[in-house]
Amino acid sequence: MPVIESEEHKALRAAVAALGAKYGRDYLTNAVSSGRHPAELWAEAAKLGYLGVNLPEEYGGGGGGVSELSIVLEELGAAGCPLLMLVVSPAICGTVIARFGTGEQKREWLPALADGTRTMAFGITEPDAGSNSHRITTTARRDPASGDWLLTGRKVFVSGVDTADATLVVGRTEDARTGNLKPCLFIVPRDTDGFQRHAIDMELHASERQFELVLDDVRLPAGALVGEEDAGLLQLFAGLNPERIMGAAFAIGMGRYALARAVEYARERTVWKVPIGAHQAIAHPLAQAHIELELARLMMQKAAHLCDAGDDIGAGEAANMAKYAAGEACVKAVDQAVHTLGGNGLTREYGLASLITAARVSRIAPVSREMILNYVSHQTLGLPKSY
Repeated sequence: MPVIESEEHKALRAAVAALGAKYGRDYLTNAVSSGRHPAELWAEAAKLGYLGVNLPEEYGGGGGGVSELSIVLEELGAAGCPLLMLVVSPAICGTVIARFGTGEQKREWLPALADGTRTMAFGITEPDAGSNSHRITTTARRDPASGDWLLTGRKVFVSGVDTADATLVVGRTEDARTGNLKPCLFIVPRDTDGFQRHAIDMELHASERQFELVLDDVRLPAGALVGEEDAGLLQLFAGLNPERIMGAAFAIGMGRYALARAVEYARERTVWKVPIGAHQAIAHPLAQAHIELELARLMMQKAAHLCDAGDDIGAGEAANMAKYAAGEACVKAVDQAVHTLGGNGLTREYGLASLITAARVSRIAPVSREMILNYVSHQTLGLPKSY
């Protein structure tokens, strides 16, 4: 794995940073306050090829991987205008369909995901399952007469369902040999009969709203199943690894944005005849935040490299570690940025206070820090499970 970024990655980073600077934090804040999707930024990112940079060239993508897509999200975040649906639509859903989808599914979805004309949401979390994907109760059964699938269950905290053209839903089918339930993924178009959505009233203000989904015997054609019915966890984790990597990119970008605002303020704000950044009590915590963000990025790059190389097991460990490190670094960077500005850190003028809540999400979603610690203690250290 290269420790220093290639010239191509540096060029991509610079180009996306320029796009982000064109829009910035004010653009995203205005979109959120008006309750609209940041459509202009999404469309321009698509036109420049950034939305589909990880998807196969034969389907209109850039032929790269999550390494490139994570750069896109991180730099937009560092400019103050991250696009959450980058995590979901091209990273999770696009990756799963590119790896496991049928030829028809790839032709239908990948070009549209790449050019931004269609988006896809991802539904996995359930009210009674939480982070335990083995307890998912959304079930799919075949109609023996037609061969259709009938999908029944509930999902919560699903982002962007109201604007997405379809949702990739994680359900479970019964293994005829053992009677055990095994995970499978289904493409559910937004307007399918029996597919209901209800907005969740969130304190967190974002351009993408959160929804609860109710599936009441949703009838889907046989072709709605992505990949093989017997593939099980392989297909699921093929989507969850990019999700965690992109979650890390989101957090790192947010942390970098907050840190940059604090550094700028610390250079300019003068008290007792010197900039406050000259005082170690201000400078050292900001330096520490920078170090921790850089370390988190290194682990994210390792995870992305393993993911793009097809090492799902190695990527699983690294992606979880990257998500943990990035979440912790983001929370600390935002907290220190607000503290550096003092009272100004809580004003609308400087736009940092809203990041306090947003940064907490990086510790909770798409997987909590405690579940990551469980993963590392069990899978890496070989310690016994507590549950």
